[in-house]
Amino acid sequence: MSTPAQRGGMPPSSMNLRGAVDLSALKARADAAARPAPNPPAPAAASPYIVAVTEQTFPQLIQLSAQVPVIVDLRASWSEQSAQVSAVLETVVLELDGRVLLAHADIEAQPQVAQAFQASAAPTVVAVVKGQPVPLFEGTMPEPQVRALLDELLRVAEANGVTGTLNDAEPPPGTEPAEPTEPALPPLHQEAFDAIESGDYAAAADAYRRALAEQPADAEAKAGLAQVELMQRLDNADAAALRQAGADQPDDVAAQLAVADLDITGGHVEDAFNRVVAVIARSGGEDKEAARKRLLELFDVVGSSDPRVTKARSALARALF
Repeated sequence: MSTPAQRGGMPPSSMNLRGAVDLSALKARADAAARPAPNPPAPAAASPYIVAVTEQTFPQLIQLSAQVPVIVDLRASWSEQSAQVSAVLETVVLELDGRVLLAHADIEAQPQVAQAFQASAAPTVVAVVKGQPVPLFEGTMPEPQVRALLDELLRVAEANGVTGTLNDAEPPPGTEPAEPTEPALPPLHQEAFDAIESGDYAAAADAYRRALAEQPADAEAKAGLAQVELMQRLDNADAAALRQAGADQPDDVAAQLAVADLDITGGHVEDAFNRVVAVIARSGGEDKEAARKRLLELFDVVGSSDPRVTKARSALARALF
């Protein structure tokens, strides 16, 4: 499953909300019709480089890891982040043209596979090289970082004599190409997604708020709301004018927060966080609280697992106390 920021197959490199951070991915499906991706890769279902692994076929994948690195995508049907990670991995793996194998495993349907890697959360991504597990990451990761991580994995594999390709290897017995799946969203999430597709951010925000009223612990609804509210704030905004106002009015909290919004949408995450932390440190009263709340919302946009959020939380604590 995936939030609107993560749906539409893999959010094209254009906008990966939970990492790079590029907000048009909230409308990825609608945008895709007007802006098709050049040279689209073959569907995952037709690729021998992507398989669905079961407890029965898992031993064959371990054997295959002596020829090519095997990436195991431990995911869950209820996890919206899992769908995002799976889509990113499929995009990158297809481009590697057989130098790695991607194996999707549902942690609920295949618990022994998850236990083999001591995975306690979904999504969790690990690799296997010559039968040895290589932890990669948990949660989401921006596509550029995934590419860099797999490049490093290939270097490690080569150093250990694993230099084959799937084009030369026999497919693991019993494995079948993974069917690309896009599990249904919860009703209110789907309502929000549909509203985003039509450009009605107010309706999308309302749907997410109702989802949170029903389930206050719904992390994806919270993230979706933060993302949509950010889009509302910047809808039809003049970026140049906002940046000029920020430069001209360094003590105007609203002007500084607007520039932070722009930085987030442009992928300048650390700049945005540093700007808001500085506002918090030098402000008091309502201004300080407004800036603090905005920073927490931006944390939700980027994703709590992002290391830049962890770093900024420490800076926030210092600014507050």
